Amino acid sequence: MAKEVIKKDGTKEPFDAEKIKNSIAAAAQGTDLSEERKNEVVEQVTATVIQMAEMKEEIETLEIKENILEKLDALEPSVSAAWRKHS
Repeated sequence: MAKEVIKKDGTKEPFDAEKIKNSIAAAAQGTDLSEERKNEVVEQVTATVIQMAEMKEEIETLEIKENILEKLDALEPSVSAAWRKHS
């Protein structure tokens, strides 16, 4: 599992799946989806990011962002659009 995230400025911070989950959930709140669907989207996208991170020691924020957007675009474009504004 990725232990660290490399930020744009080169600094590193501990990988935090909860932070990713919270950012997706915040974006989903701005949509008209049912609570059940919002939760499904959050769980599916978070699981995808965690799975990707499990294969690495370190991961860049850009890679996380691209992975989130790719999955959101496929699952729920409305959440993807809200996440782009949010992040």
